[in-house]
Amino acid sequence: MNSAEYAALPPVQIWARELDAGRYHCSISTMYRILRKQGQCGERRRQATRPAKTVPELVATAPSQVFTWDITRAAGPAKGFWYHAYVIIDIYSRYIVGHTVEAAESAERAEELIRESITRNGIVPQTVHADRGTSMTSKKVSQLLIDLGVTRSHSRPKVSNDTPCSEAQFKTTKYTSDYPERFDSLAHAREWFDAFLTYYNHAHRHSGIGWHTPASVHFGTAEDVRDQRAVTLAEAYARHPERFGRRPRPPEIPQKAWTNDPAKRQEPAPHTS
Repeated sequence: MNSAEYAALPPVQIWARELDAGRYHCSISTMYRILRKQGQCGERRRQATRPAKTVPELVATAPSQVFTWDITRAAGPAKGFWYHAYVIIDIYSRYIVGHTVEAAESAERAEELIRESITRNGIVPQTVHADRGTSMTSKKVSQLLIDLGVTRSHSRPKVSNDTPCSEAQFKTTKYTSDYPERFDSLAHAREWFDAFLTYYNHAHRHSGIGWHTPASVHFGTAEDVRDQRAVTLAEAYARHPERFGRRPRPPEIPQKAWTNDPAKRQEPAPHTS
């Protein structure tokens, strides 16, 4: 069974081939018993290990360097009917630079939205990251980014946490208190997302950017806001120092935003087949 001819074959194949050659050694179950005794009862064939995909390690040190985008589904008026919300996010500021809601997913609409968002933002990003969905890997989107000189980045296959900013933003959206169980129409979905994403950009305080709003970080007012917070905290400390364990300071604004920070990342177990 360990001969060059049979080492890659299961016992039933060996038994049948030997029998066809006019040789009977033992039953199939006995072959398994012998292999089990030798610790060879598992997969005997040489295992093909899939090469690891490149981990997207993206870092931004200022707004408009790295965008990430994704599409999420929103329930329509009837079961099985969905609208598709496209959202483009700056990973440094968490500012949503572009969004739309459509009746269907479309590479053409994705290309238009990315072009419109970059034009409106006024700065061409260095990198645009997305997962490996049909629209994300389409020729239209790829050609646009090539024409603009933007580096394309994609998540690894079957790895959901390579787009953490998009996933977190979608969770925030769908867990908000007035998120509809179903949208009555495309107009209703667009109206709701327009209002919520305006709120998200200009009123929502984000934990990943020192509890500032995305707009404040994106447009450079966050340091002024932090200075004012420091004044307010200093006055509170002066009035009642006994209420504080130490002198309070406002949260720092992170100087880098990562997708898969190599200092924190843990590699997933390799797949084999």
